[in-house]
Amino acid sequence: MTPWPIAELLPHAGAMILLDAVLEHGPEHALCRRRVPAGGLFHDADGALPAWMGVELMAQAIAAWAGCQARQAGEPVRLGFLLGTRHYTCNVAAFAPGSELRVEARRDFHDDSGMGVFACRIEAPGVLAEARLTVFSPPDAATLFTSPATEPVHG
Repeated sequence: MTPWPIAELLPHAGAMILLDAVLEHGPEHALCRRRVPAGGLFHDADGALPAWMGVELMAQAIAAWAGCQARQAGEPVRLGFLLGTRHYTCNVAAFAPGSELRVEARRDFHDDSGMGVFACRIEAPGVLAEARLTVFSPPDAATLFTSPATEPVHG
């Protein structure tokens, strides 16, 4: 487990934090845990978490990895963006309440501009989800929200 609470590693707040903890992390990976509660934000009528939410769990595992890297370097946690995935597979329609999901993100590619590709998995008894996620965490994401918009030039 990391010495940091999950809320200090993710640029999320409150109910939007879907992971419970980082179990382990290293220069190339993070392994996180999520015990699925019976009901809550994003849950279906039966109290299960729909399988399509696995992509967000994977993205948060990547964010947790980045948060661990930042904390180790004494830097602030940076904002990141999920750009997408070409292929997400999951062998269940939903993650059942009470399931303990192990969510792993393993870095395949990362560059200085903030682009990255991670191989991700979610595992639990009888559950396997896999995807490769493309993410972007610019060195100064604040400029994306504070730069004045410019008028298009018409000629």
